[in-house]
Amino acid sequence: MTPQSEDFSAWYNELVVQAQLVDRGPVRGTMVIRPYGYRVWELLQADLDRRIKDAGHDNACFPMLIPESYFKREAEHVEGFSPELAVVTIAGGKELEEPLVMRPTSETVIGEYMAKWIDSHRDLPLLLNQWANVVRWEMRPRMFLRTTEFLWQEGHTAHIDEGDAMRETMWALDTYAAVARELAAIPVIAGEKTPGERFAGAVRTYTIEGMMRDGRALQAGTSHYLGTNFAKAFEIQYQDEAGKLTLAHTTSWGMSTRMIGGMIMTHGDDKGLVLPPRLAPYQVVIVPIGRKEQGEQAAAEARRLGQAIKSMGIRVHVDDNRPQLSPGFKFNEWEMRGVPVRIELGKRDIEGGVATVVRRLPVVEGQGKEQIPLEKVPEVLPGILAEFQSFLLARAETFREDRTADVDGWDAFTAQVASGWARAFHCGRTACEDEIKAETAATPRVIPAEAPEESGTCVKCGQPSAYGKRVIFGKAY
Repeated sequence: MTPQSEDFSAWYNELVVQAQLVDRGPVRGTMVIRPYGYRVWELLQADLDRRIKDAGHDNACFPMLIPESYFKREAEHVEGFSPELAVVTIAGGKELEEPLVMRPTSETVIGEYMAKWIDSHRDLPLLLNQWANVVRWEMRPRMFLRTTEFLWQEGHTAHIDEGDAMRETMWALDTYAAVARELAAIPVIAGEKTPGERFAGAVRTYTIEGMMRDGRALQAGTSHYLGTNFAKAFEIQYQDEAGKLTLAHTTSWGMSTRMIGGMIMTHGDDKGLVLPPRLAPYQVVIVPIGRKEQGEQAAAEARRLGQAIKSMGIRVHVDDNRPQLSPGFKFNEWEMRGVPVRIELGKRDIEGGVATVVRRLPVVEGQGKEQIPLEKVPEVLPGILAEFQSFLLARAETFREDRTADVDGWDAFTAQVASGWARAFHCGRTACEDEIKAETAATPRVIPAEAPEESGTCVKCGQPSAYGKRVIFGKAY
């Protein structure tokens, strides 16, 4: 593969195909998610779905085709999504009376049904979630990060008042941050978007932002407080306790297969993928070594060990059915595909009663490979995997902090965003954001929720800060 230092984009594009995560789809910008890549999504999906249901949400399924008129009811929403819409105008051999939009997001169609289903304050909160595919016509597609069609979940909820809706908005943000850190080992920063970066039609937008290994930012999940904007457009109202009709306050929030791209770019290296154990399709791969009779003996012992490891709840694969491939080839292949732990098992290992255990990256410098007694392997692996998961998170956090700095002058700002993140004061004006982007390609990524309160003047125009704290700027995917 192309080295990261030579061309990070080429490294990424080559890796996702070579590691058998995706293949390019037949339509420009689409992707075929291969079984290895889809298993990563399934692991993420299962964990997030459990959290969503535990918080009282119900899964539903809404149509992919949405009448164009639905989008026109909320002016800011249709304007924001207009360049990305894919529209169906002919069906059944006839031109349609009304064009149908391929779902880019579902606020409009779900808003229509919220209005039908909500009558009284007793119907609130209404907590819905949908696992679906969406279509957004991308001009510069990249697998997992920006594709014309991708997978995601989208939560849509309706509430009695702003306070309840904001609690929901922040719950979703906190949940996304936990999933990113605990599963993908991405140390994201959570906070609010600036007005210029808000979701079309939202009152407030919140985000989790991660730093990739080229210093760029990736928006990995968003949560939106929509106020009563969509309630007005779709007449989502309820009868309060006094019998008065009142508009509901709504939210929406989503996380997509983009998280897989973020995981790849946060941890990968020139040898290939580096998968966090909690999202690895195979947490452990056993490679038996030897030919003919010795190979058969090693394979039998590998299968026995594999069963013992599986009984510990570990996802394990025994690579014993490709005798035409050398052990060295298999070692390189599984390293490239990011398996956290590889176990090598040959004649000498078996005679010595040990297994050679190799971590994808050494947690301690120089200690990536060790020999462990065979009978001890199943019981020590959970600790090794947990240690590796924690190591990846800490390594990514250190990398981010080394590439992030407070800046106050324009020259320092332009130098910092060339390869990392700048924490700087900003006036809050969209026109100023646009000037910064035009000159540096950097945008305001997040107003960090946990940043200290500070006052200062805008790094670009010199006007007073609008946020009472520094904003993180960076180039982004």
